[in-house]
Amino acid sequence: MSEMAQADPEGVDGVRMTWNLWPRTKVEASKCVIPLAATIALLRPHPDIPPTLPYAPLRCKTCSSVLNPFSRVDLTAKIWICPFCYNRNHFPPHYAQISETNLPAELYPQYTTLEYQLNNNNNINPNLTHPPVFLFLLDTCVIAEELHFLKSALRQALGLLPDNALVGFVSFGTQVQVHELGFSDISKVYVFRGSKDIPKDKILEQLGLTAARTVYPKGGTTLAQPPSAAVTRFLLPASDCEYTLNSVLDELQTDQWPVSIGKRPARCTGVALSVATGLLGACNPGTGARIIALVGGPCTEGPGSIVSKDLSDPLRSHKDLDKDAAPYFKKAVKFYEGLAKQLVIQGHVLDLFASALDQVGVAEIKVAVEKTGGLVVLSESFGHSVFKDSFKRVFEDGEQSLGLCFNGTLEINCSKEIKIQGIIGPCTSLEKKGPSVADSVIGEGNTTTWKLCGLDKSTCLTVLFDLSSSDHSNTPTITNPQLYLQFLTSYQSPNGQSVLRVTTITRRWVDVAISSEELVQGFDQETGAVVMARLASIKMETEEAFDATRWLDRLLIRLCSKFGDYRKDDPSSFTLNPSFSLFPQFMFNLRRSQFVQHC
Repeated sequence: MSEMAQADPEGVDGVRMTWNLWPRTKVEASKCVIPLAATIALLRPHPDIPPTLPYAPLRCKTCSSVLNPFSRVDLTAKIWICPFCYNRNHFPPHYAQISETNLPAELYPQYTTLEYQLNNNNNINPNLTHPPVFLFLLDTCVIAEELHFLKSALRQALGLLPDNALVGFVSFGTQVQVHELGFSDISKVYVFRGSKDIPKDKILEQLGLTAARTVYPKGGTTLAQPPSAAVTRFLLPASDCEYTLNSVLDELQTDQWPVSIGKRPARCTGVALSVATGLLGACNPGTGARIIALVGGPCTEGPGSIVSKDLSDPLRSHKDLDKDAAPYFKKAVKFYEGLAKQLVIQGHVLDLFASALDQVGVAEIKVAVEKTGGLVVLSESFGHSVFKDSFKRVFEDGEQSLGLCFNGTLEINCSKEIKIQGIIGPCTSLEKKGPSVADSVIGEGNTTTWKLCGLDKSTCLTVLFDLSSSDHSNTPTITNPQLYLQFLTSYQSPNGQSVLRVTTITRRWVDVAISSEELVQGFDQETGAVVMARLASIKMETEEAFDATRWLDRLLIRLCSKFGDYRKDDPSSFTLNPSFSLFPQFMFNLRRSQFVQHC
């Protein structure tokens, strides 16, 4: 491995695989112990990625994969052959001038990752960009000092937002207040009761809005639509509503509903999130948006409640959850699962900034944050540097920028021998079946397309693969030594442009019966450790009575039995190939870490 490869193992593609040479059969793959998997950094920047191409990609008419450097091209007949389905495709008329000396960028061998600028499906102005939307959700059931810190943070965020970013504001305590920023003459507020769930239609009716018509093109993703005139009463460009929002913040007070001695404040976090989601749903699904929830304590009122108002009633602990002795937990999780489903359909993100000495209910809310690719930041106070620095980073530009993108979709194409078991990471399955879907499911599976409501330049997913049970490798007519994988990530960039990033990679098949040493040399132990850690994590969350320590120990024993050399009854004779030398250390540190020991 070259120094450059060691310094930048992800390379231009941002993809690393557990095995860089793949066994040809399902049986041989199962003997590898470590599964066939890839970690993909979807938006990882790299200086060798060329500028965004100002045209749409050329797709195979059979499998919809995109033209790439591994496609076979007949320049005379103006035909290209798809490496995934072997279908012959004709180049369209605007490719008529291609030749050996005049190739399009997508056929250059070094351009395995490219970005395309997509039209926004607007016939009048196809290059129209859609500004991001930030809906701030502020908890007023806090002490005056905490509210002061929150106001300061919001004013700072408003100054960091691009002028065209749309901003909305909702405050909540015992009730939910939706502030109409478009009405600057006086402070105009729509109030919702926090004690019961409010249907989406009722929310829109009370706000004087109508539900946006959702448009679904091929592929199952929602198209971005410009906000309606009615919505602009609540969502305004940052430059237009700065004065109005500052005035609202000046007048904002802590929740005025009295709290009896020995009682908790009546905080309706669930209803507030439901109202915010409904409001953004009227902003036309498919337009990138984030709900930024600033929460200072547990929900005690209405749906999503995690504890009663009586202080003598303690908050649920991990032991309570293990023993199924948390009376509010399942009902709250079910509510937030429904909220997560609605947010995913709309393509919107939920971020949670929680600052309190007590719990705020992250265990219940996390399903909505995880499914939408949101952020969670926990701190003791809104005046603490952990909150202030983290909150500022969300809105910063330049080198400090997180590169937050919106409304993403990931589609995976692969060679016909390969099946996709699922993805571990901040995404949601769109249940789009196809021949590449495996029978067994891990994480978000049963699909070849996933929704990523929120993603950034550090977003990394783990994709787990399987091989077809029918053994085609022994058929003499099939001699293709290469396998191919293509990752297509469409998203809305921070500046509102619709972009498609296409990464196509290839690896080589290897006949393990002939060359097992070659397979071993292709093992990436760092990626293997990451994949096993993520697998252990998801098993701990989803499988009852799962013993992570024992599972990791058995895995390491199987790996050493398969790839180690030793003489029976002579422990000192054990040796492990250098390609595996660090892996036992990684597993040892993982099994004794707090991630495993205290979960």
